[in-house]
Amino acid sequence: MVSRLGDSLFSGAVVGLAVCALACSQSEASSVPSPDGDSGRGDADSAVFSEMAAEVGLDFVHDNGAAGEYHMAEVSGSGVALFDYDNDGDLDAYFVQSGALPGRGSGDGGRGDRLYRNELISAERSGEARSEDRSGVQFVDVSGQSGTLGTGYGMAVAVGDYDNDGWRDLYLTALDGDQLLRNRGDGTFEDVTREAGIDHEHWTVPAAFVDYDSDGWLDLFVGGYLAVGSEAPRCTDSTGAPDYCGPEDFVAVADRILRNQRDGTFSDVTAELELEGDGPALGIVTVDLDGDGQLELYVANDGRPNHQWHFEGREVRDRALLSGSAINAQGRAEASMGVDAADFDRDGDFDLFMTHLISETNTLYRNDGSGAFSDQTNVVRLATASRLRTSFGTGFLDYDNDGWLDLLVVNGAVRKIEALARAGDEFPFEEPNQLFRNRDGGTFADVTLSAGEAFLVAEVSRGAAFGDVDNDGDVDVLISNNGGPARLLVNGVGARSSWVGIELLEQLQNGVLRSFGIDGAGVELVAGDMTQLKRVRVNGSYASSSDPRLIFGLGSADAEGFEAHVRVTLRDGSQAELGPIERGRYNRFVFDPVSGQWSVSGARR
Repeated sequence: MVSRLGDSLFSGAVVGLAVCALACSQSEASSVPSPDGDSGRGDADSAVFSEMAAEVGLDFVHDNGAAGEYHMAEVSGSGVALFDYDNDGDLDAYFVQSGALPGRGSGDGGRGDRLYRNELISAERSGEARSEDRSGVQFVDVSGQSGTLGTGYGMAVAVGDYDNDGWRDLYLTALDGDQLLRNRGDGTFEDVTREAGIDHEHWTVPAAFVDYDSDGWLDLFVGGYLAVGSEAPRCTDSTGAPDYCGPEDFVAVADRILRNQRDGTFSDVTAELELEGDGPALGIVTVDLDGDGQLELYVANDGRPNHQWHFEGREVRDRALLSGSAINAQGRAEASMGVDAADFDRDGDFDLFMTHLISETNTLYRNDGSGAFSDQTNVVRLATASRLRTSFGTGFLDYDNDGWLDLLVVNGAVRKIEALARAGDEFPFEEPNQLFRNRDGGTFADVTLSAGEAFLVAEVSRGAAFGDVDNDGDVDVLISNNGGPARLLVNGVGARSSWVGIELLEQLQNGVLRSFGIDGAGVELVAGDMTQLKRVRVNGSYASSSDPRLIFGLGSADAEGFEAHVRVTLRDGSQAELGPIERGRYNRFVFDPVSGQWSVSGARR
């Protein structure tokens, strides 16, 4: 996340380069049309995204507890989740709060995390028409009546139904002790950390629910970060003024695997599996990278080689160095923060993208189809635009539903930006976010300046969660800002194009359905001459959790006589053809693990 080089090293020399980069981006953006054919210069009618957090009731403000002592946790920031906690068919929002540092009296006074219920579906059911300005989207803060939420110096949120009751539970990582919150199914959560045998009290960041042993119960991977004491080491910027330290100034905390015992408890099986992950971990994504049907956990480590944990039954091996995904093309480990996996070039396998520190570049590893990776960052033209930023949350999304996966990256420095500090900025780490458009799988174009006014604002962005908040068939983005207000980027262009939504459900033994028990399933949609491969997942990005539903933009494949076919590949390698498929709807399919059969659960707007 941070390096001795630091963000401030370049604050003077980079000015000229930044002007050139902005000019180049401006020129390139103006040549990239929006779906309706205009150039999308950012006005209200043509902006790709509109920032609507305050308008729709999301008033969360992150408190990092900074009090001038430069504790590294203050600059780390926290994540967010888009998940349907009440099973009503729309995405609710969970924000991880940090607040007062442990043992300190500063911060937000212990108000803790916040949960907001999305009222979209209830409004539609009551007969209220949803207007074109998306005024039907409205969030209500239900934190006060939701039982126990996170109370620590929070970092990340992971979502998963660990007890197989059909309700989504939460695992929260923190600087001062993780928490497991069980969803009671009545709108409230209860803290079951102690009862579940969770006793980790070191600084952890990424976490993911994952059924690594394929027994039908979700286990936990928890990524360790750094061992920090109550007193921060003294580090300085290039002028000798106090600044935040880097991970090299601390001892890394080990990663852990917690096996679900099926009785509400977890046991630590890290040693048994010989999983020797020593972090410091910041990002995680679950995916089958080599196409063998076996699950892999890809872990982005801060300043050290990344891990690619491959599971075969109860054995696990790190394949990152062998596959070429541990270090970049120059043979260097980078300050990996956020990560995602997707088939951006539509060649039938999953590629990797991760975010890094200023002076490095964000890195795209292309998969050759066998699980071997090569650093293609320069080839796809992502290097220059990312070299001048420090990036955290990220995700592949087809924002214009043309059938090609684009990239969104959120940014914010971790070492003081000297120009801002000299101007008197109390938290001088603000940087604008970025949007990159996929040009037919070959290169990416920086279209930030045509993406909307939200991308002209510099903040200290950290977590990013992706999902269809207004159920209109395109991907929206929820962003957490370190020491600042949350942002909701509502997509204004994707729904103009045709799309197909896929929602996979799993029927549990007690007859209930859950929406993402089929962890890491690959879903292939064939429409006309277009084939797209996506994966069911909620993890990825940085410290955040996203919508498990899949949206396939149809682009030029949307023609008269439309016909689409969907093939699902499960972790055991079994495949199934699903249908019929309707456009402009979420097509819901239910898997019965006992019979191994799929059934149609209808289409839902």
